[in-house]
Amino acid sequence: MSAIRFDGKVAIVTGAGGGLGRHYALELARRGAKVVVNDLGGSRDGTGHSDAALAVVEEIRAAGGEAMSNGGSVADYDQMTEMVARARDAWGGVHILINNAGVLRDKTFAKMDPADFEFVIRVHLLGSAFATKACWETFREQNYGRVLMTASSTGLFGNFGQANYGAAKMGLAGLTKTLAIEGARNDIRVNTIAPTAGTRMTEDLFPAAAFEAFAPEKVAPGALYLVSENAPTNVILGAGAGAFQAAYVTLTRGALLTGDDLTPEGVAAHWDAITDRAGEIVPKTGAEQAMTIGTLLQGG
Repeated sequence: MSAIRFDGKVAIVTGAGGGLGRHYALELARRGAKVVVNDLGGSRDGTGHSDAALAVVEEIRAAGGEAMSNGGSVADYDQMTEMVARARDAWGGVHILINNAGVLRDKTFAKMDPADFEFVIRVHLLGSAFATKACWETFREQNYGRVLMTASSTGLFGNFGQANYGAAKMGLAGLTKTLAIEGARNDIRVNTIAPTAGTRMTEDLFPAAAFEAFAPEKVAPGALYLVSENAPTNVILGAGAGAFQAAYVTLTRGALLTGDDLTPEGVAAHWDAITDRAGEIVPKTGAEQAMTIGTLLQGG
């Protein structure tokens, strides 16, 4: 098994002042990448500022690596374009982007202020889109790019009190799927990781023993593989405590309803057939849904 290296590559990691992002940045640098450590700082609800990114840069430099700090907000597109421009000016390009920055403002939907819903969407979903867009033309020019989005089991499967977070995270999984298709011709590979880790974001959710078992460094191997030269594309990878899982959006064969069955009552009557998972597929593009319907129409 050959070592995965990032020599000659420039990587940007957002939200890299602590937790998962810090470990991603440190390990990328240890394996040869030049790293932009982006972190706005502040608390997990997105308020305040800190010098966390500078501290991580010093760690990287102390270990013999190359890094620069960036305090730009992912929620501001102009700041993201400026960050990419600085990296290009200093190191000649950008090859890897890990969209890790995020915030939490948890409440039940009944009690959630619309501003808190909008802010979480802006940081996670729009922030990842802005950072990726800022890199996209560079990736196309190079015919090379690796992007990692950070989703969550909350987005994939739901979680009480996290409607804003879940909506943003599922949106990121969808963004990944389209960008993986659009980027393929320029060798831009785009993947999603759904991490479970003991970090500042989750410290009050884990018992002490579990917090240690789910250390961020046990997620990092999956993240680095997904931004490596031989990475797959359009993958959703669950990761936590050293365990790695693949998640899929699937489609059942379904049932074709006609005549008197083409009614709400008919849907109810055929519900078992509609939801029967025998022969379900994992579509590679949205067009496959129409194609499976076409197969049913042809009697297949």
